[in-house]
Amino acid sequence: MIVVTKPDITDERIEEIVRYIEKAGVQPHVSKGTQRTVIGIIGKADPSLAEHLRSMRGVEDVIKISKSYKLASREFHPDDTVIEIKGVRIGGDELVVMGGPCAVESPDQIDEIARLVKAAGGQVLRGGAFKPRTGPYSFQGIGVEGLVMMAEAARKHGLLTVTEVMTPEYVEICAEYADILQVGARNMQNFDLLRKLGTIRKPVLLKRGFSATYDEFLNAAEYILAGGNPDVILCERGIRTFEPYTRNTLDLAAIPSLKTLSHLPIIADPSHGTGRRELVAPMAKAAVAAGADGLIIEMHTDPDNSMTGDGVQSLFPDQFAELMKELEKLAPLAGKRFDTPKAPAEAFREWKK
Repeated sequence: MIVVTKPDITDERIEEIVRYIEKAGVQPHVSKGTQRTVIGIIGKADPSLAEHLRSMRGVEDVIKISKSYKLASREFHPDDTVIEIKGVRIGGDELVVMGGPCAVESPDQIDEIARLVKAAGGQVLRGGAFKPRTGPYSFQGIGVEGLVMMAEAARKHGLLTVTEVMTPEYVEICAEYADILQVGARNMQNFDLLRKLGTIRKPVLLKRGFSATYDEFLNAAEYILAGGNPDVILCERGIRTFEPYTRNTLDLAAIPSLKTLSHLPIIADPSHGTGRRELVAPMAKAAVAAGADGLIIEMHTDPDNSMTGDGVQSLFPDQFAELMKELEKLAPLAGKRFDTPKAPAEAFREWKK
């Protein structure tokens, strides 16, 4: 259930209500909105608690949430959650673009890509150091060394970083080097990993599983939120359907649907969502038009020779820069702000050499 307070309630009164809830043996979660404060109650409460709370001074109403995900629901948190990381706001009026290779391969490779992501107007450098692959003989990433390389490249060029964490054992080391920790589609229901991520204070980018419903997706997010970490970013990255032409089917309806169901920010991954380079830009623009708060896009300086073999879905740097210019024009129509550098051409001329 959730407790909705009156607009004029004081912080002291909210604390008194929270203490009352704790004495009842359940866990309160306070969410302050622009007009009202909402206190979520997690756990099995005595049926009489709702009536007692409803009669308390400063309480406007007590509402039962029927959904299995409580903290992730729009009912619990009516206002959009905005996650701020070193001045970059995800979920607000700013469109955030994460760009980079599927995997970190070398210091020179990730440094050059970071330079180009920044030159095109991206805010976050993406790259995998640990790669969960379908086949056991495929390239699995270079590990902690890759984290160090990516962190140094991002710091040099003024970018944030996002990287995938595969197991609970690697959460702390990944958190040491990365600004955002990614949970891949294959791990969306790795509940031990989700619980561990709930104990840290680093934003988590949670990708939707291949066959996950919206309800299953938001319940996965609930594991992280219930652990005490409020900073979860949802990512629609395509689902498995019967169509073989594309790698996956990018579910654009998920973006407005999840925004209706949840307050969490949502980004889209058109690279994995299509698996085809020529489809990435159109679907990226479609995702922004559908209301996405950001995009995560694969970009590589030599995609045909990438170590992961995912080059077919990676943009060339000039294609990435062209898309960014198009997003700058599109973003205001979708209620977002996105600015690119005025003269990035020199950086891309150097790359072509």
